[in-house]
Amino acid sequence: MDLKPITREGVPAALQKAERYRLLNDSTAAESICLDILQVEPDNQQALVTLVLAITDQFSEDSGDSVKRAREVLPKLTDDYKRAYYSGIIAERKAKALLRRGGLGVADVAHDWFRDAMRWYEKAEAIRPSGNDEAILRWNTCARMLGRHEPRHVTREEYEPVLGE
Repeated sequence: MDLKPITREGVPAALQKAERYRLLNDSTAAESICLDILQVEPDNQQALVTLVLAITDQFSEDSGDSVKRAREVLPKLTDDYKRAYYSGIIAERKAKALLRRGGLGVADVAHDWFRDAMRWYEKAEAIRPSGNDEAILRWNTCARMLGRHEPRHVTREEYEPVLGE
């Protein structure tokens, strides 16, 4: 089925709708709107950021390829800081989704994702704009989450989800 294109004039309103759908926990609609915007304006940075966030909002319902889809957006971001920061967001949100899902060995795998997020946040912190402490705030959140969920030393490569999930 061929998709219908939106107009350039409709992009600002579509960006607002995408954000609104994210806030209403309809991340699939937000993702779809971002993809429509990017068909008209492939370099729209706000749409790219919202797309990453909409995809990561879906990690709890993980279709298996959501991390890959989110990471494919990153090279299109033109700002080094944002690429590092949103790389951290992807890893952090994956860790949290794993913890919510639960299962044998999940704390170990989540630990690995949190550490990955923290490495990205450190990279972002090193190149952050003056007065921007987002990466520090996220790093601290990950550190606190790690303190609550002690790993038993299983890496994400070794993790096998419980059958029936």
